[in-house]
Amino acid sequence: PHSLPQCLGRPRCLPGTGESEAAGAIWIYPTNLPVRPYQERMAGAALLANTLVCLPTGLGKTFVAAVVMYNFYRWFPSGKVLFLAPTKPLVAQQMEACGRLMGIPWRDMAEMTGGTQALGRRELWNTKRVFFLTPQIMVNDLSRGTCPAVDIKCLVIDEAHKALGNHAYCQVVRELSKYTNQFRVLALSATPGSDTKAVQQVISNLLIAQIEVCAEDSPEIQPYSHERQVEKIVVPLGEELVEIQNTYIKVLEAFAGRLIKVGVLSRREIPSLTKYQIILARDQYRKNPSAQHAGIHQGIIEGDFALCISLYHGYELLLQMGIRSLFIYLWGIMDGSKGLSRTKSELGRNEDFIKLYQQLQDVFSDTVVAPESAGKKEFVYSHPKLKKLEEIVIEHFESWKQGCSGEVMIFSSFRDSVQEIAEMLARLSPAVRAMTFVGHSSGKSTKGFTQKEQLEVVRRFREGGYNTLVSTCVGEEGLDIGEVDLIVCFDAQRSPVRLVQRMGRTGRRRHGRIVVILAQGREERTYNQSQCNKRSIHKAISGNKTLHFYQHSPRMVPEGINPKVHKMFISAEEQEPSSSRMLSKERRSSSLQHRSIFFPLPEFWVLFFWGFF
Repeated sequence: PHSLPQCLGRPRCLPGTGESEAAGAIWIYPTNLPVRPYQERMAGAALLANTLVCLPTGLGKTFVAAVVMYNFYRWFPSGKVLFLAPTKPLVAQQMEACGRLMGIPWRDMAEMTGGTQALGRRELWNTKRVFFLTPQIMVNDLSRGTCPAVDIKCLVIDEAHKALGNHAYCQVVRELSKYTNQFRVLALSATPGSDTKAVQQVISNLLIAQIEVCAEDSPEIQPYSHERQVEKIVVPLGEELVEIQNTYIKVLEAFAGRLIKVGVLSRREIPSLTKYQIILARDQYRKNPSAQHAGIHQGIIEGDFALCISLYHGYELLLQMGIRSLFIYLWGIMDGSKGLSRTKSELGRNEDFIKLYQQLQDVFSDTVVAPESAGKKEFVYSHPKLKKLEEIVIEHFESWKQGCSGEVMIFSSFRDSVQEIAEMLARLSPAVRAMTFVGHSSGKSTKGFTQKEQLEVVRRFREGGYNTLVSTCVGEEGLDIGEVDLIVCFDAQRSPVRLVQRMGRTGRRRHGRIVVILAQGREERTYNQSQCNKRSIHKAISGNKTLHFYQHSPRMVPEGINPKVHKMFISAEEQEPSSSRMLSKERRSSSLQHRSIFFPLPEFWVLFFWGFF
C-alpha cells in the first residue's frame, strides 16, 4: 500500500483538509513482523490524540512511530509527515528503520541535517512528503518561512524527555502552533523525565493529551523482553582517597566558609554541600542581595560563588571518578586554560590546596603534559572503583561461553574518566578489546569524535572488531549499538532518565547483566535517590492524577469517520533508494552507510487494497 494515493490517480480529498476521504475509513497495521498487542494498541491510540509513548528501550517505539507516520501519509495525500531526532546519527538511523518497517517510497522521503544547505532544503520541502530531521533545522526553516507549516499533519518527536525549557523541540511546537493546530504529535521516550515536574513540562511543551506506557515489569511486554539482572556494588573509598578527601575538605571549608560567614550560604556540614545547592544559593543572592552585604563588593561574593562551584565540581569528581580526574580538572584551572584567573590566584594562596595539588602533580603530570608517555608508566588506580571494574570485566570474559563475544559497554559521565578506563583495559588485550566512544566537542586532554567516527566505532563494535565500548552519555540514547551482554555504570546519576537509557543497551535479544559501581557514601545516596524518583514517576504516570494534559488535541479525521484497523502482510522486495533521495553532505561522503532495504508492494496488493476504499 506504499503509494496508494498516487497509484490509481488522485484520490478525492475532503475540502480544506487535504485528507483522502476513502483512505480515512481504515488504518493499516503491518503483519510482516509478528504482531505485538501493546504496539498495536499504542499505534491505534496515537492516531487519535497527541500521545506520549513510553516503552523500555529495545521494545519497538520506532515501529509504533512508523505505523502512525505511514497512516498519516495515506490519510493526507498533500500533507507532510515529520520525524525529529536530536542528533544527526539518530536521524540517519531512524530514516533507515522507518524505510524498512513501512512501505513509504524513498522518492517521498528526505533527510535534513546541518549538512543540507538551506537552498536545498527549500526544494525538499516543496517536493517531498516525509522528513527526518533535527529540531534545530526545523526551527530555522520555520523562522525563515521555508517550511510549509500548514501542511504538516504528523510530528514524531524522538527522545522526548529532552523537551524541557527552551530546547529546540519546544521551539518547534511553539512555532508550528502559530500557523496551525491541525497536526498530530507523537512523542517517544524510554523514560519521560527525571521527576514528575519534568514529566509535566514535557507534556505541556509537546501538547500531549494522553500517555501510553508499559513499565519494565508490565505483563504486556514480558514475552518480548529478556531478563535484565541489576547488581549494585558499593566500593569503600579506601585509605589513600580518604586522606586526599580530608585535605580537600579543608580547602572547601576555607572558601565555602566565607560565603557562610557573610550569610549568603546556609550553615551546614561543608562535605554534605553540593554544587547544585551552591548554584541555587547564588541565584537566590542575585534575586535578593541583602542590605547587610552592602559593605561587601558584590563582585567579591560572586567570585567566591564561582570559586566554590568549581571546587565542589572537583569534589564530585574526586568521590565518583578518583584523583586522576580531579587532577586533570584542577590542572585546567591552574594552567589558565579554563580562564578562571581569580580562582587560580585565590587557590594559589591556600596552603592546603598547594600541598594537595603538588601531591597530585607528582603522580599524574604526564597524563596531561605528555599523554603519549603516560601509557608506558605503570597504571595508577586513581579510585578503588577502577579495580572493581577491572575484576568484573575479567570475570565476565573468563566465564563467557566459548564462541560468543559477550560484548561489554561501560558508561562514565566524564571524558577523562572514559580515557582512564580505556587505558586500564588496554592492559588486558587481547582478551579485552576496548574502544572509547565520545561526543563531538574536543577537550584539552581528549579529542572528540566526529559523526563519521562515531558511526565507524558503532559499526566495528557490532561486527566484533571491539568487544568492549567505554562511553560517555553519547552512547546512552538511540543509536543502535547492537546486543550487549554486560552494562557497567561507573557512576551514579541523580536523574533516572540516564540510568534507564543505559540499562536499555542490554537485554534486547537475550539475558543481560547490569552492574552499577558506586562509591560508598555520597554517590551511593545519589543512586538511591534516583531510584526513589523513578518509582514516583511511574506512580504519577500510571495514576495520571497529578499530571495535567493538553485538552485541545485535534481530531484529524472528520466527524463520523472512525478508522478501523486493517492488518496486512507487506511482501518485501529489496530495492535501493532512488537517486532523488537527498542526503546530507556528511552522509553522502560516509563509507559507513548500511544498505537500505525498502519493502514496496507488488501491483496485486495495490489493487487489492484499493478495493477496501
